Order: sequence, then structure tokens, then C-alpha cells
Amino acid sequence: MSLFSRLKTSFRALWQPTYPWPALDVHLSGDRHLHLVGSIHMGTHGMSPLPARLISKLQQADALIVEADVSGNESPFSALPPRPPLAQRLTPEQLSALQKILSELTLSIEAFDDQPAWKIALVLQATQAQRLGLRPDYGIDYQLLQAAHVAQVPVIELEGTQNQIDLLSQLPDDGRALLEDTLMHWHTNARLLQIMIGWWMNKPPQAQEMTLPSTFSEPLYEVLMHQRNQAWCERLHALPQGRYVVAAGALHLYGEGNLPSLLAQKNGQ
Repeated sequence: MSLFSRLKTSFRALWQPTYPWPALDVHLSGDRHLHLVGSIHMGTHGMSPLPARLISKLQQADALIVEADVSGNESPFSALPPRPPLAQRLTPEQLSALQKILSELTLSIEAFDDQPAWKIALVLQATQAQRLGLRPDYGIDYQLLQAAHVAQVPVIELEGTQNQIDLLSQLPDDGRALLEDTLMHWHTNARLLQIMIGWWMNKPPQAQEMTLPSTFSEPLYEVLMHQRNQAWCERLHALPQGRYVVAAGALHLYGEGNLPSLLAQKNGQ
């Protein structure tokens, strides 16, 4: 990179435009410009439609980049082999905690008895979000995908749904730690959802290195957050010249080992 290019990149890093949604701009060498949007996969009615300024950025982009294209109707959980009964896989304390939350959600434990632990955790989290008034069709990435299809903007997946399922399926003990964390941090997770909704409805966060409520154990955080951020960083640095809108889960943009800081480090900033 030339001295002029380094100075230009450094100046851009120091001057950051502000947006009324959780986002920041990252400029990579080779004339590559990323608008990173802190996405929430389920949203409220008040989060739709998306800001006109964001839609304008998308329409001018060379591509929309998402974790996975969720605009289709197919289920990613089909053909999962049945597991042994939960009583054989969970401790009595874990089973009791699960039954308590299922009772609160008016769900039957029989429907989950042969399901992998990671899937049970995801269903619990999605149901909790629904009870808080969130819906998938108001999710930020879903709305961006719909707008991209209308504007005929190409879509690039960072992972894809099948790769995400493969990652979860490879977690130790069938993802039991993810279920444990979901049960343990049930109320904290609800508070975190409300914080992220506030980023879109009220005011986005002002600092990347903020302290957020913890809902993951350290080993899970390493696999589901940090390692994925590192993989996404490599994928984004491999992009050709152009302008891109990148919708990544909001928690990937803030806190320790966040995606923007990894991009900056690799870019030599």
C-alpha cells in the first residue's frame, strides 16, 4: 500500500459518519468500502420500514452481504436424526430448569425430547423473542434481503444456513452447553434483546468496546462469536473492489474481539 493510500485509510478511520441505526463504515485497501450494519434477526413493527438512507446505501452497493440468506421458506432443520430422551442427556437440575421455562412458554417437553440440545436452545430463544413482540419478517437482515431482491442487488453469504447448522452440529455434547447457557441466562438474554431493539428504535451505541450482558460461556463465545468474526474478517478482506452493505448480527460489531476491530487490524490500521 502506498504512503498516500495509508494516509487516506487512516484519515477515514479517524473520521466516522454517524447513523441513526447501529452501523459503521470500514474502508479497506484496494478501494473496498464496507457499511457494517448491526442486524437483529427478529424485529418489531417499529423497525419497519428500514431507514430511507440505509435503503439508498443498499441500492448503490455492489452487493449485500449477510450471514445467511433467510429470504426463503425452507426449514433448515429438516432430516435431523432423533436423539435419546432428554432424561438421558440432561442432569435432573437442567431438566427441571428446562421444564420450568417450557411451562412459562406453554410448550410441551415431549415435542423436544428427541431433538438436539442446540436446536432446543434456538427454539427457546426464538420463542422468547416472539413473546417479546419480535417477528422474523421485521428482522433487519430479512428486510435488507427483500430490498436487495427488489433493487436487483446481488447477495453474498458469509456462511450460509447449512454451514451454520454444521457448526452447531459439531458442538461438543450435541450443543448441550448452548442449552445450558440459554437456561442460565434466560432473563439476561431478554434484557439483551431489548437493548438491541433500543439501538434501532432509539439510539445506536457510541462505542465498539462496550460491556454487554454475557449470555455465553467462554468456550461458546470463542466458537460462536470470536472464531466466526475471524472467518468473516478473512472473507471480507478477500472481496474485490467495490461498495458493500454487510448485515452481521449486532453483537458481532461490539464488545471484545468485534468484527470492525479485526478488519482494522488486518488492514494495518
